[in-house]
Amino acid sequence: MSDKENTLREKALNLLLEDAVKIRQLIEVQLDHLTAPQCPVFEEVLDTQLFGLSKEIDFAVRVGLINRDVGRQIMNKLEVEISKFQEHYERQRQLFETKSG
Repeated sequence: MSDKENTLREKALNLLLEDAVKIRQLIEVQLDHLTAPQCPVFEEVLDTQLFGLSKEIDFAVRVGLINRDVGRQIMNKLEVEISKFQEHYERQRQLFETKSG
């Protein structure tokens, strides 16, 4: 494998990881501004972002820049993080309702 191929693979992986971070940050901002994870608009934005990232990953796999397992790891990690954000939000919401109820 040439240096150029390695550089392209590293760049592709870094770009995919950056996009995953951007999605995570988007979710954090939305939840920090009290947008409920069950809100249809929030869910639509999240689904669109995840779909876009999955297509980027699929493209990178198809052209041989990353292997499929790496792509799955990126998506799985992001989905776990999203789930944790949603669980945290739900716990915070329940605490607030308990205190104010």
